[in-house]
Amino acid sequence: MAAAPAFAQQADPEALAQAELAEPGAQGDQDIVVTARRREETLLDVPIAITAYSGDALAAQGAIDLSDIGDTTPNVTLEPSRGTNSTLTAFIRGVGQQDPVPGFEAGVGLYIDDVYLNRPQAALLDIYDVERIEVLRGPQGTLYGRNTIGGAIKYVTRRLPDEVSVRARATYGSYDQADAVLSVSAPLTDGIRVGLAGARLSRGGFGDNLTLGIENYNKDIWAGRGTVEFETPDSRLFVRISGDYTHDKSNARNGHRLIPGLQSGAPVLDDVFDTRAGLANPVNDIEAGGLAMNVSAQLSDAFTLRSISAWRKDTSFTPIDFDALPAVDVDVPAVYRNEQISQEFQLLYESDRLNGLVGFYYLDARASTKFDVILATTGPLLGLPVGAGFGQQTAGDVRTDTWSGFADFTYDVTDWLSLAGGVRYTSDTRASDIFKANRLGGADPEFGGAGANLGAPITDFSGEATFERWTPRASVSIKPNADTLVYASWSRGFKGGGFDPRGNANIAPNTNGVPGIQYDEIYDFFLFEPEEVDSYEVGLKGSLFDRAFTYQLTGFWADYSDVQVPGSVGVDANGDGVFEGFAGVTTNAAAATLKGIEAEVFARLARGFAGAGSQLTFAGTLGYIDAQYDSFIGPSGAEVSDFRRIQNTPEWTASGTLGAIAQVGPGELNASTTLSYRSETTQFEVPNPFLDQPGFALWDASINYSFGPDARYSIGLHGKNLTDERYITSGYLFAAANPTTGIPIINPQGTFTPSLGREGVATAFYGNPRQFYVTFGVQF
Repeated sequence: MAAAPAFAQQADPEALAQAELAEPGAQGDQDIVVTARRREETLLDVPIAITAYSGDALAAQGAIDLSDIGDTTPNVTLEPSRGTNSTLTAFIRGVGQQDPVPGFEAGVGLYIDDVYLNRPQAALLDIYDVERIEVLRGPQGTLYGRNTIGGAIKYVTRRLPDEVSVRARATYGSYDQADAVLSVSAPLTDGIRVGLAGARLSRGGFGDNLTLGIENYNKDIWAGRGTVEFETPDSRLFVRISGDYTHDKSNARNGHRLIPGLQSGAPVLDDVFDTRAGLANPVNDIEAGGLAMNVSAQLSDAFTLRSISAWRKDTSFTPIDFDALPAVDVDVPAVYRNEQISQEFQLLYESDRLNGLVGFYYLDARASTKFDVILATTGPLLGLPVGAGFGQQTAGDVRTDTWSGFADFTYDVTDWLSLAGGVRYTSDTRASDIFKANRLGGADPEFGGAGANLGAPITDFSGEATFERWTPRASVSIKPNADTLVYASWSRGFKGGGFDPRGNANIAPNTNGVPGIQYDEIYDFFLFEPEEVDSYEVGLKGSLFDRAFTYQLTGFWADYSDVQVPGSVGVDANGDGVFEGFAGVTTNAAAATLKGIEAEVFARLARGFAGAGSQLTFAGTLGYIDAQYDSFIGPSGAEVSDFRRIQNTPEWTASGTLGAIAQVGPGELNASTTLSYRSETTQFEVPNPFLDQPGFALWDASINYSFGPDARYSIGLHGKNLTDERYITSGYLFAAANPTTGIPIINPQGTFTPSLGREGVATAFYGNPRQFYVTFGVQF
């Protein structure tokens, strides 16, 4: 469900530190104290564009996972990546990562308790036992962690209380949704606390797989987290050790065909959540987890040392049936494996006027993928027997070794004028092995088949490259009075380059199939360079009428250069008109300008009308972005920027939430309703009539009743997508295109010539339909 941002509960995610949050229902009534720049200050002192959500507010509105906050955050897209429940697609202000394969750095950084997640697999986090979620827009890097070019999302779990605590929540709803979350913590001795949290999240499918006889779009997840905290009596030393584990056994999400089968004539299904996909191996299975240790030691009144150490690992087996038909036409069994070790040190300094930090960050990560593209229906066109199980296998392994040093300081020139500046040096080393070969016998044995190589490898490549950058930041902020902040900032971000792990040496440029390709030509074909952005921002934030009205207004302009453009194409290596393979092609083909505005407001419309603490409120957000490619080099080498769009970036995003709190009987009634809107969205750089989503609106509503001592018990009723809107979130299209512009050639009948397979791939994935569910909570 779309969650309304808790403006009075915000904390600055640029440092992503702990904050003293207002009590639920007290929005707009207090100064919020944050330690965003490693010192205590109110929200109005923080010159940054941020939207934040408290855990209590998310629970009250029935939020399920990270994608639920995307509808109410300006210029942000958060959604599941096509065929899974767990892989995250995130875009902020036009910067993100569409394809979750290894080899690409994320444009948006995701953090769990200050630990950076290097890969998007298992990153669409379910919301349980969370203190707050923060979304920061714009480049990051001079104050913490990994450099990110588009923005950062911070998932902060609850700190353990000093007394025994038990929190439980149960959910039951439509499509047999049945969730249970339990959190227990207790002090062992003075200064030592332990906690355990577990979640069972399940739901039936929104539709059915008519070929395999299983549910489609179902959910089957187990998750858990354990924490140990140690704190000295004087609070000068704090240590937190935590571990988490998630096992997602949901069925693979299979898409809805948008056209009849070009060979079989299979008609389009009536229900967009139904599918005829026939690929059953491997069974969809995702496991993810990690360990982290966070240490904070106050060395003196002026200096504090922090250490953040972490290890994480995940494995995702997934069957991707591109054609969504029983035919083995474009069937892709796949596995993704990721592992990372990271270490961060920060030395913080605090004085009356000068505050800041110096830091060091190190990441050692390995990401690999192996997948088959099984083209059994194409095999006979190549002279192979029917049933030979022709296909291609790609195996890509990418190793990242990166370190950086960073520093950021703020100097309060006067009580109303502050200057801030920071700089970061990053060294990214990327090493990659890429293997591709034709195959017979269907899927690889790891995927339950008997596939084996056919002839010599198509690609057997190894390469290594290092990318180094200085990325500075500067800002000036003015407080003309206690309730107003005006600021201007400039920051530079970059995202490291790498090697496309899906590459195919047969389509290296300027070779034309001639033997004797030079290594440097192939190396340059696989390699893509870093991209950079210079981001300029001005902001105004403040409050009026004794905190009854708070606001944030932001204007931004970004120069986005050497944009990494990942693509995937069918390959006709010998020019005979038969596309016998698949390859990724990633280039620094583009430059773009991103400019826009963002507004967030909170208004207390009335108070005291139904007892002490009652109030009527409105929270609104608005985002506008003019995102345009200034140049774009197409597949033929021509300038095609007029035919390209910034993907997953609607021009307009907006939301409005009306809320009411009232004393009813022995408890408190909390009700809200949210209407959110997104304008037309292009799924890929090349517009196409099949997958691009016209503008649409979603309507959600919740009502909660809390009662008992200290509001110990709660019951809620939640409705999501009340108008049952059908909207596309992602999809696949493989169609022959204009060789100059790259735009798919669509016939008047709405069909096309496939560029991979013979049935035609035009497959869409949809957002959740209308849902109702009730929640029951208890805490003591």
